[in-house]
Amino acid sequence: MRVHVQLRYPATVATVAAMLADPAYGHARVAASGAVAHHVDVVDAADGAFTVTTRRSMPTDQIPANFRAFVGTSLDVRQVEAWEAGTTTRHGTVVVEITGAPVRLTGTTTLAPVPDAASPDGAEPGASLLTYDGDVKAGVPLFGAAIEEAAARAVRAALEAEQQAGSTWLGIHPRGSSA
Repeated sequence: MRVHVQLRYPATVATVAAMLADPAYGHARVAASGAVAHHVDVVDAADGAFTVTTRRSMPTDQIPANFRAFVGTSLDVRQVEAWEAGTTTRHGTVVVEITGAPVRLTGTTTLAPVPDAASPDGAEPGASLLTYDGDVKAGVPLFGAAIEEAAARAVRAALEAEQQAGSTWLGIHPRGSSA
């Protein structure tokens, strides 16, 4: 099942990238997604690229009751975002795996200025668009489509919660980083 989510932030690409690479923000965004326990690891490269790995234990309330028997009372979710270096636009990849369940999201991420036709350079000043575009696959015969749909809804809900956390973060940390 295709997942396409766009999150708008009131900050430049450089500021949003700094936020995404900040481990303290990583903890805030995972907590905002409803995780009951979590771990965040950020690895920076010398060229400005970075990778964010999160592990979170999630309640199964987003999963339809008839499928909870397959996953139990909580889901262990591992998400890896690998971001390339860049200045005006950043690109990356994203993988979300649910431990113990045959469900996986793979896709791409893009962080770019918000388009604005009225602006001379074609971008809205000080605003960025973070786009997640990927596919959710469930390796369960017979119930695969229903599980993919439920997982896609859960991914969208988590990303929308993260957008709220990011906007709040940027209000407190206008340069994106807590440092």
